Amino acid sequence: MTCYYNSIFYAIKVMEDFKELTKAEEQIMKELWDMGRGFVKEIVDRLPEPKPAYNTVSTIVRILETKGFVTHESFGKSHQYLPKISKEEYKKGITGKLLTNYFDNSPKSMLSYFLEENRLDVQELDEILSIIERNK
Repeated sequence: MTCYYNSIFYAIKVMEDFKELTKAEEQIMKELWDMGRGFVKEIVDRLPEPKPAYNTVSTIVRILETKGFVTHESFGKSHQYLPKISKEEYKKGITGKLLTNYFDNSPKSMLSYFLEENRLDVQELDEILSIIERNK
């Protein structure tokens, strides 16, 4: 029982501290996660058209740094940015928040929702069943 309660308290603590990304911040983070690290110009080059201005991306990256999502290494006057939080950590946080806020902490309710809304095709359902079997 102790382990179960510890995991619940940990999940609650994570949800209290969890900072959600805006759409623009998420777009920049996706590029940084894919790149591993990069200068603002490299991030801008990877973004789809119409590309945001260099200064816009630079501002978003600095906001991400303030929020604790990225850090940087200095090279003279230039900064190379790298993720401080992995994509997996963010995915856990955002999924946990979704589960807590919209599905009463019930993975069954969340899965049922996706099933009822026809968000899963037959192949995906087979894959989920396969995952369940492996984890029994």
